[in-house]
Formats: sequence, C-alpha cells, structure tokens
Amino acid sequence: MRIISGKYKGRILKAPKGIRPTEDRVRKALFDILGDVSDLAFLELFAGSGAVGLEALSAGAAQAVFCEKDRQAIKAIQENLKALKAQEEAEILPGDVIDAIEHMARSSRKFDIVFLDPPYYGQSAEKTLQTLGDYDILQTSGYIIVQHFKKDSLPAKQGNLALVRQEKYGDSLLSFYRHHEL
Repeated sequence: MRIISGKYKGRILKAPKGIRPTEDRVRKALFDILGDVSDLAFLELFAGSGAVGLEALSAGAAQAVFCEKDRQAIKAIQENLKALKAQEEAEILPGDVIDAIEHMARSSRKFDIVFLDPPYYGQSAEKTLQTLGDYDILQTSGYIIVQHFKKDSLPAKQGNLALVRQEKYGDSLLSFYRHHEL
C-alpha cells in the first residue's frame, strides 16, 4: 500500500494484519471526486492504517484526525505519520468511534470531510451514520463519505444528512452525504 498522489506520492505505508485497507483505485477515485482538499479538516473513522487520512494530508489537508480502537492499527498509523514526518498535522483518537463522535460534538469540533470505512458485513456503517446525523461535527459545506459493501444499503436521509452520490468500485460502494434542510 502506498500514497498515490501529492507531496508524499509513492511512499509505502504500513498496514496491520487483519484489516481491509482502502484500495489504491478507490482512494484515487475518492480524491478525484473531492477535488482540492487544501486546508481542509479531515476525519477518518475506523482508520485502520490511516491510508485515507494520510492521502488527504498528502493532498494538502490542514489536519487529519484518525479514530481507531485496534492497538496494532494505532501503532501502524503512528509509524506511518512518523515516516512521513506528518505528526504535527495529525491527531489519533484511540477508542470507539461512537464515543469519539459524541466527544467531538461536545467539544464543538467540525470537519470538512468525514470518511468512514467500517468492517463490512455488520451494522457499523448504519450505526455510525446515524450517530453522525445526530451529532453535528460536519461543516455546512462538508461531506461524509461511507465506504461499505455494495449489497449493504444505507438510508437516503439520516438526521440532518442526505445521500447525494454513490459510486461503485468492485465490492465497495462510496456513499456521499451532505447537510440537508430538516
């Protein structure tokens, strides 16, 4: 696994065993869709190796926050940040994603892009999306992007969020959500 573009292009990333990293082609497609992420605040939930948030930093994001509960994955993120010398622009929140979202909402933290790639074949994507709909941590013009198994359907609306786009890549689906008027 490697960084595909930007200032860290070509740099190899460490990934812990047992995770399903976001494929290079999916990351490339994601950032092609997002366009310029310069100076944006990026949150990666279920971060795994941190590849998507690191890609955002490589593309010029001002900040990347990684939320992950697995110790080996946290260690991989730390090692990747150190290898890229990107610790200053990054923060790791160890622990449960739902707790982290609630904590960030209480702290009035907002992000321009929230990306989540929870384990497939479970209810994590829908539960996390529901929590994101209940707790407003997204900037008004921001996106929440859920990577999920193509056969798992997510709601068209969740709280103050509405599905605005979906893209399929192999077994993965990227679902893009934005704020909508209630």
